[in-house]
Amino acid sequence: MGTIVWLSSELMFFAALFAMYFTIRSVDKGEGRPWPMAHLDLALATTNTIVLLLSSVTCQLGVFAVERGQVRRLGSIFNPAKWGLREWYVLSFLMGLYFICGQGYEYLDLIRNQHVTIHSSNYGSVFYLTTGFHGLHVTGGLIAFLFLLGRTFAAKKFTHEQQVSAIVVSYYWHFVDVVWIGLYTTIYLIH
Repeated sequence: MGTIVWLSSELMFFAALFAMYFTIRSVDKGEGRPWPMAHLDLALATTNTIVLLLSSVTCQLGVFAVERGQVRRLGSIFNPAKWGLREWYVLSFLMGLYFICGQGYEYLDLIRNQHVTIHSSNYGSVFYLTTGFHGLHVTGGLIAFLFLLGRTFAAKKFTHEQQVSAIVVSYYWHFVDVVWIGLYTTIYLIH
């Protein structure tokens, strides 16, 4: 219950970021400034989005595994049908890490080649604040995956409390993915 209340407060935080984005966008467009003030790499953002959304699927497959009581794989690493929580969550972690690296690559391109920084314009400020805070949340999810995976190796027996922890981590990860759908649509598709 506490996680759901906390995620609700996080939803309000991101709602404020969306409000900031649309407010500054309307002011800039009202003053005749071009929007966006950068050439965004739609192909990279779309690939990142697909990977992040698929990580939500792999995360949920990990939840299904833990609900069956399967923490580790029961067969070959090359047989995903036999994977347990660990394998699915490691894959989700790697996909989330790919997303963060892709976001970092885009930031470097915007800074080096287009000179768009958080200080360069209103657009730079809202772009980096909204995507940056989301990136911090993804990083928090990656850390949660690592702690949960560490607990599965440290514990002699997988308990109900650890099962609940795995499910709570999945709630957070799904939340982060849903927020990104909104950000991707707003920043890359609507702009």
